[in-house]
Amino acid sequence: MKHPPKTNKRTPFRAPASAAPAARGEAAPESAPPAPVRTRRGKPATGRANRGQVGRDGKQVITAKPERLHKVLAAAGVGSRREMEAWIAEGKVSVNGETATLGQSVVPTDKIKVGGRLINIRFTGNDRLPRVLLYHKPEGEIVSRDDPDGRPSVFSALPRLRGGRWINVGRLDFNTSGLLLFTNSGELANKLMHPSSQLVREYAVRVLGELDEVARKQLLSGVELEDGMASFSTLLDAGGEGANRWYKVTIYEGRNREVRRMFEAVGFTVSRLMRVRYGPVLLPPQLKRGRCKELEENEVKFLLKELGASRSKGA
Repeated sequence: MKHPPKTNKRTPFRAPASAAPAARGEAAPESAPPAPVRTRRGKPATGRANRGQVGRDGKQVITAKPERLHKVLAAAGVGSRREMEAWIAEGKVSVNGETATLGQSVVPTDKIKVGGRLINIRFTGNDRLPRVLLYHKPEGEIVSRDDPDGRPSVFSALPRLRGGRWINVGRLDFNTSGLLLFTNSGELANKLMHPSSQLVREYAVRVLGELDEVARKQLLSGVELEDGMASFSTLLDAGGEGANRWYKVTIYEGRNREVRRMFEAVGFTVSRLMRVRYGPVLLPPQLKRGRCKELEENEVKFLLKELGASRSKGA
């Protein structure tokens, strides 16, 4: 008589032998203790319960103190602190979907929008260096984004900047050429322009006629303008031919058309004006008009170091 062959095939729903219930009268076997849960060190939790410790990019946020909204927006390169305060007052800024208020503080996890556009915020604790751009401004360009007369703007010549915008460090008037600095940091722009930084501006000036000794002394000791006294720190002869003479002058402030008005105050007309230096930054001889050059990381560090030294001297 033939017996059917044995098979090891197990019904999918049949419990394994080790899991079979104990026979009546026998004690149930002790279950093994649960295996310890392994956790990966250095990886922050990213669940909703821990969302406050994680930034929008998924990286853990280093504990940061709340900072004033207008200061954070300026550091992000949106504009100057004064501009940001004005925009907040006008209701153009929102935080987490609600209209922002003057004096409001924010943290890295807040979502800030300006005019409906999400801003990539940066806190002072951020170790990223600001970007600095050198532009050789030609005559015939205006340092403004909006001009009612439709004149060419310096901003049209600048490279596009993601997550922010270029902020001009001071201005040059329509008929003045030369070095113009831009940065993506409102904080840095403010420091570079502030009188306490004591940063020198150097200009090459061409005038009609030659300065006499009286005019030289007046320009160095101070001339009266409608907005106060003004004087050059240095005034050097730089040559020239015919009726035109070139001079190199340095000054530690940047009022509107100040250099031109100073020469006019002593009876001379400026026929050409070019800025060649701003603080420790010189206009590169090889940088053509209408072109720009971004500073390297080591150059930015040097600028920040010099800026700190200048501010400490002026304190």
